[in-house]
Amino acid sequence: MKPKSTFEWLVRVYYEDTDAGGIVYHANYLKYMERARTEWLRFLGFEQDELLEQSIGFVVKSLNMENIQAARFNDKLSIFCQIVELKRASLVFEQKILNEQQDLLVQALVRVACVDLSTMRPKAIPKNMLGEFSSVV
Repeated sequence: MKPKSTFEWLVRVYYEDTDAGGIVYHANYLKYMERARTEWLRFLGFEQDELLEQSIGFVVKSLNMENIQAARFNDKLSIFCQIVELKRASLVFEQKILNEQQDLLVQALVRVACVDLSTMRPKAIPKNMLGEFSSVV
């Protein structure tokens, strides 16, 4: 069975996620997107701690994020991620955050590079991972 090309991860906005105005602080959207990418990896069968043991890391190389509407305390959010570009040592995710009413709140393009953590130099994505990633592009 081929996994869905778009992965969805759900989160509720906690009080600690908001600023003095009761809206989600902008940096927390980045945390939500990071967690969704981590859960996506887990869904595909790759655990971060196992990758770390192999000195494999995925680091954000660039990010383009647009805040369209604000999320507020206690909102339920859907965080989506989908690969839109896959190369030998990097990939680009399109990520979107929607509320329960399906309003688009945030959209981003996130370029992630695979690195050897011992040298912090680019490294080819392992073949088994690349195969799984290719199956969902």
